[in-house]
Amino acid sequence: MQRRFIDYLIISFKGMAMGAADAVPGVSGGTIAFISGIYEELINTISNVNLNTLKVLKTEGIKAFWEKVNGNFLLALLLGMVVSFASFMKLAKYLIEEHPVLIWSFFFGLIIASILFIAKQITKWNLATIIAVIIGAVLAYYITSLPSMASNDNPFFLFFAGAIAICAMILPGISGSFILVILGAYKTLSVAIDSLDLKKIAIFALGAIVGLLSFSRVLKWLFKHYHNITLAVLTGFILDP
Repeated sequence: MQRRFIDYLIISFKGMAMGAADAVPGVSGGTIAFISGIYEELINTISNVNLNTLKVLKTEGIKAFWEKVNGNFLLALLLGMVVSFASFMKLAKYLIEEHPVLIWSFFFGLIIASILFIAKQITKWNLATIIAVIIGAVLAYYITSLPSMASNDNPFFLFFAGAIAICAMILPGISGSFILVILGAYKTLSVAIDSLDLKKIAIFALGAIVGLLSFSRVLKWLFKHYHNITLAVLTGFILDP
């Protein structure tokens, strides 16, 4: 896919929007990716990173490898996400504490729009898709009703939290930050980012990479074989009351 500089700039802005959403507990960056039209490209791109792509790097060089992994797209998106997530976490805390009605109203409107957008992508409604919507909503409600665990900064725990949270971050309707709150890792990660604790950040990031590469393959397979059912479940996630 041929893209101009302005196209990659727009992708970076979409990444910034995803990062900002992921920094707010209860809001999903995956929802932003879906609304902005880059969700399936993101899933396909991530799932294509495997041992075969590393072989391409060895046999054909950096340029072929970069094209294979859709490197320009990933770089533009990740730059936007990282900058936004790191900077917006403090702003999100302030807005939630000082202007909760405004920020939650904004994201509520965003969620309503995303429900309509995702539901329109379902090409055929039948009993199976309706049941899938209900299952998605019930599952999301169950996750959001789980009690928060005590704060924990154990390295193995941070790795596990990163792997789980990143899966939620790429699912529309489930907030990665909220999962971090449930796991008791949100405060630990916030403090690590504020204090530039590179060791904790690196451990969390490694877990996120492992979780992302694994879960993206599952999502790619689901979209390929059960496209409408998968979209219906995602719609149910967002419908979670």
